[in-house]
Amino acid sequence: MELEAMVLKFPLSFKRLIPKTPPSPIRLGFRKLSASSSPTTLQSALLGHSTRPDFPILDQTVNTSKLVYLDNAATSQKPTSVLNALQTYYQTYNSNVHRGIHWLSAKATDEYELARQKVANFVNSTGSGEIVFTRNATEAINLVAYSWGLDNLRAGDEIVLTVAEHHSVIVPWQIVAQKTGSVLKFVSLTEKQMPNLEELKEILNSRQKTKLVVIHHVSNVLGSVLPVEEIVGWAHDVGAKVLVDACQSVPHMEVDVKTLGVDFLVASSHKMCGPTGVGFLYGKSEVLGSMRPFLGGGEMIVDVFLEHSTYAEPPSRFEAGTPAIGEAIGLGAAVDYLSGIGMKSIHKYETELANYLYESLCSISKIEIYGPKPSETLFRAALCSFNVNNVHPTDIATFLDQQYGVAIRSGHHCAQPLHRYLGVSSSARASLYFYNTKEDVDTFIAALKETISFFTSFQGIFSEEAAAAVQSLLLVYAKDDLASLCLWFDDIKKHKDMHWIDVLHLADTPDLNITGLMLNLISNRMDLGVSRLLAIVVELFVSKWIPMYQSGVASCSG
Repeated sequence: MELEAMVLKFPLSFKRLIPKTPPSPIRLGFRKLSASSSPTTLQSALLGHSTRPDFPILDQTVNTSKLVYLDNAATSQKPTSVLNALQTYYQTYNSNVHRGIHWLSAKATDEYELARQKVANFVNSTGSGEIVFTRNATEAINLVAYSWGLDNLRAGDEIVLTVAEHHSVIVPWQIVAQKTGSVLKFVSLTEKQMPNLEELKEILNSRQKTKLVVIHHVSNVLGSVLPVEEIVGWAHDVGAKVLVDACQSVPHMEVDVKTLGVDFLVASSHKMCGPTGVGFLYGKSEVLGSMRPFLGGGEMIVDVFLEHSTYAEPPSRFEAGTPAIGEAIGLGAAVDYLSGIGMKSIHKYETELANYLYESLCSISKIEIYGPKPSETLFRAALCSFNVNNVHPTDIATFLDQQYGVAIRSGHHCAQPLHRYLGVSSSARASLYFYNTKEDVDTFIAALKETISFFTSFQGIFSEEAAAAVQSLLLVYAKDDLASLCLWFDDIKKHKDMHWIDVLHLADTPDLNITGLMLNLISNRMDLGVSRLLAIVVELFVSKWIPMYQSGVASCSG
């Protein structure tokens, strides 16, 4: 193949464009101040279109294309009402809580505790005393691990999880197991790529050693939904507690902690239209009351003496120091917003959109979607993780962003054990929220097809002569590290079945510095994509190599 023809396979625009672009139940004596009211209820069959104007971030252009945001499992966007709540707090009543007697402090305390009550109502907790504000769901899980786990787990006790858990669920219990001698048991997946419930029951009933079951409600990779109420029943029958990671369920469906019967449940604000920096732990009051503090400091105490201290009742016991006040108030505003729409409406709309996404992806050849297939009897969450044969997921995500303004996730999604179980190192993931539309899905699918076509067009086009030419060219522009480069290319040659495009998969660089690029290559950053390197190679082909090749200056030998 002529080099000129090969160059035409690369779009000249293939470079990243930077766009210019109520009163506190813990402290007595505060005045009762007015609190925020909930918005009017939205009713629309086309929920994505009716709510979209509430999210100003979605109305922008990214890399010359209209933004299509499909990374909601990582974080959600924020409605204007939440942004306004944050601004109002900082502009009109910014103060510390549970401390001052002045008007600002009283107002801030009232709004902060009102936000706690809103969250309690949202998950149908018995009362606000069962809601602990944390930095995020990760901290909430660690709180349970250290405050409950270290005191209640002994050598030989079993903690049951699934292979599909988020790192934030696995790692804290690994640490606790190392400290206590307790044992982690992992439930595998069925052929439908769902956690094996029969295996879970067998573990619970066979040895009667389980003290804690830690599970997701909705998998952030598989999109599968676990029957939490049923699992809680099995666990309680053998005397085990249950902790549920509800980060991917609380934003998308009704979650009722009383109905589920869970002992602990965690979620993050930023995935449910609220600010970053705040999450919450739900814990049954009798369990929280038996737990020691997680952190020591101000406001989690009753009295401090030089010899010892006495601790406040929950939730104050677990909220040492100044909390994320504005962020908690913003979370309260997010709860108002979601409640105004109605979680049943959100769930119904997202289920329909999720099925459309799944079916649309299934229309693409050589694609593998992870997790169960949705059906009339099997609900699947509004996300799809997938891989395309011979196309790296990071390349897919980068190209979708740079060429089409479509934002998806690539990587292991903080679930490396699950990806290893599935036999892959990473995947691409598109995840929806109620402000997404059918048009968003259509744009994504069309862009994905173009992206796959672009990358698969390279397979097999690089002859040995072309590969040697590219090698020679890169050596010319990386003289500072010539010896290391030669060693690197010798190593590459050992992989006889590797296409030249696969060699390009080994590198990624944040700029156009060729020496830096080569150092990245040598460091074997195997899980990164080809996209930025392609941009560099294209530039060199067009500006340097073809003129040199045509003039006979460059050699095609390695």
